[in-house]
Amino acid sequence: MNKVFLIGNLTRDPEIRETASGVAMCRFAIAVQRPYSSQDGERQTDFFECTAWRGLGETIARYTKKGKKVAVTGSVQIRNYEDNQGAKRTAVDIIVQDCEFLSPRDSEDSFDDVNDAPRASTAKRKPVLQEMDDDSDIPF
Repeated sequence: MNKVFLIGNLTRDPEIRETASGVAMCRFAIAVQRPYSSQDGERQTDFFECTAWRGLGETIARYTKKGKKVAVTGSVQIRNYEDNQGAKRTAVDIIVQDCEFLSPRDSEDSFDDVNDAPRASTAKRKPVLQEMDDDSDIPF
């Protein structure tokens, strides 16, 4: 099983792009503190590169920015590549499957309505139903 749960702060603003086929992709990085201190008493921090696809990526790019705290669930993906000097490199990415925004909203953050609350998920939102006053078409 390949499952990762991380809570950390964004180290930069998310970058949203589209693939050649038009699929949205959001890349960002989070800093996660280790739960213990080193021998000299300092807390260590790990940095993780994250990728979110499609609507989830668009939501993350829209509602987060550098410094915001997020909880990320996903999987680890390891890829090998060759850098500009021809050296072989390995990169570790987190493929985000779910993201919850943990920072409180700033006064400058605004949402159109309550249903735009800052929680990104791969699940679809339920439609908002509107009350109708016209009972003329009811057969009883």
